[in-house]
Amino acid sequence: MGLAATLLAASCSNSKERNVDVLIIGGGASGTAAAVHSARLGVETLLVEETEWLGGMLTSAGVSAIDGNNKLPSGIWGEFRDSLVAHYGSRKALATGWVSDVLFEPSVGNAIFQNMLKREEKASVLFRTTLRSAVRQGGFWHVELDAPEGLVKLRAKVMIDATELGDVAKLCGVKYDIGMEDKNITGEPAAAEGAYDIIQDLTYVAILKDYHRDVTIPRPADYDSTLFLCSCVNPLCVTPKHPHRMWSKEMMITYGKLPNDKYMINWPMEGNDYYLDIIEMTPAEREEALKAAKSITMGFLYFMQTQLGFNTLGLADDEYPTDDLLPFIPYHRESRRIHGLVRFTENHMLQPYTQLEKLYRTAVAVGDYPVDHHHGRYTGDEKLPDLHFHPIPSFGLPLGTLIPQGVEGLIVAEKSISVSNIANGATRLQPVVLQIGQVAGTLAAQAVKANVAVDKFPVRDIQSLLLENGAYLLPYLDVPKGHAAFLPLQRVGVTGIMKGVGKNVDWANETWFRANDLLKMNDLTGLGDFYSGINIDPADEREMTVGEFAELLRGIAQKEAPEQDFDKLAQAAFKNIDKAWTADAKISRLEAAVLIDAVLNPFDAKGVDIKGNFIQK
Repeated sequence: MGLAATLLAASCSNSKERNVDVLIIGGGASGTAAAVHSARLGVETLLVEETEWLGGMLTSAGVSAIDGNNKLPSGIWGEFRDSLVAHYGSRKALATGWVSDVLFEPSVGNAIFQNMLKREEKASVLFRTTLRSAVRQGGFWHVELDAPEGLVKLRAKVMIDATELGDVAKLCGVKYDIGMEDKNITGEPAAAEGAYDIIQDLTYVAILKDYHRDVTIPRPADYDSTLFLCSCVNPLCVTPKHPHRMWSKEMMITYGKLPNDKYMINWPMEGNDYYLDIIEMTPAEREEALKAAKSITMGFLYFMQTQLGFNTLGLADDEYPTDDLLPFIPYHRESRRIHGLVRFTENHMLQPYTQLEKLYRTAVAVGDYPVDHHHGRYTGDEKLPDLHFHPIPSFGLPLGTLIPQGVEGLIVAEKSISVSNIANGATRLQPVVLQIGQVAGTLAAQAVKANVAVDKFPVRDIQSLLLENGAYLLPYLDVPKGHAAFLPLQRVGVTGIMKGVGKNVDWANETWFRANDLLKMNDLTGLGDFYSGINIDPADEREMTVGEFAELLRGIAQKEAPEQDFDKLAQAAFKNIDKAWTADAKISRLEAAVLIDAVLNPFDAKGVDIKGNFIQK
């Protein structure tokens, strides 16, 4: 981390600012991902983190059981999972608890993120450092940092807010929302009737370890056993608050079982969730208020040890280098939500193709977790909509959610992106937030290299770079990464010429391209949005042959790119996906998309603006 040392020494010795291309405040999940990818693209990148660890909610907050995206290993999320597999030896070794297929020790996650960053020559990090001030002037951010060794002054071209609660966005004057919107404002089916000035419960996670001896802690001073009586099925539970979500104590403890005889305690059913809104508090006020959340966790631990028989389980002494052995930070499920260039809502998830703004065309990250809100510790939660695993299709997150309105040179990541309160319940999960960081770092680096404003950098160029780096744009399950048709279908999908189908099946949120279905004429209505003179009857369900479809594309290609060798491109495209060219054979949707990509190249032919409108390149 040589650059950080140089910057620090120079800044402490005089008042001159030192230059950095991309400055990232917050070394959480998205901040670390942003730093890695910004540096990989060749720009000087400095990451600022207030603790000693990297990884945020996955590590510093202890939520080391991954929620969602198990079949969508997009970008840096897939890279992180591969690193866990390499450490523990197999995918099976990660499936130690029943809540997830990917569980790990937080300290291992931190080590992986630290190693990722160390491998990038252009990346540096300042630990135990916080932001004091940031002012935009003359095309740069002029920033003051409080580091252990003193004041650090920097000048940065682009800054990324990757804090847990959107603190940088507020400091820079970005408009934002907190709490639950009124259904009459957002038009979302799952939203509340009326606005509520509340956020989700937070949690001070506990990582326990089996010591194989009695390690019962002293009774906490403010211990109240009634808070935990119905955390699981047991003789003390008479009137559970959530009778439809009652588990045995064995199921409760193995929910987040980690490798090496450790257990993640992040239990929402009358466990260690705690209602506390600290978003607008000062750092000192937050630290004081969070003592109550820690106390709840310690009380729950004491209850488990004394009432449920888990007296050999205690706080792990080989995870966190903290005095109380608890994580560095709590798990924040909500933060400020900025006013971005677009606002992503439940409606965009449910019906992406029928919305006025075609935000799916600008998709840069994917998620498949339900809308999951935690309000169990809020007094009066019975008045709120039931958003426990509320079903939605899987989704593609639009780029404009990361770009704030009216503030130049700033990108917002983590959980503070421009989404509705409902949508936040699905976009807040670890794999999505890692991808958000990757997008933020990619956008920041490319804007610096091109010397353009972050809101002016072409959407398609960002999407292309993400695809080159193993990311998904849309969450198709039937054409996974590594498939020969993966890139063509991703590119065609975000043009809207052919559309996937999103649905919820039991607990699974899915989107399918229907790759193996035979192509019908009305599958191609999107051609009319893209090319003039193409009008396809939405009621025409006639199945097409390879020859018929080729002739349709040939007519378009002769107008759009008459100089190209249509037959050569078409034949090569089929060969690449190991398909025989048989003119009178019925053509599949996959084959059709591959041909569209090869001979028309619509992804590159027309760009899109931040709201998904087509623009001629």
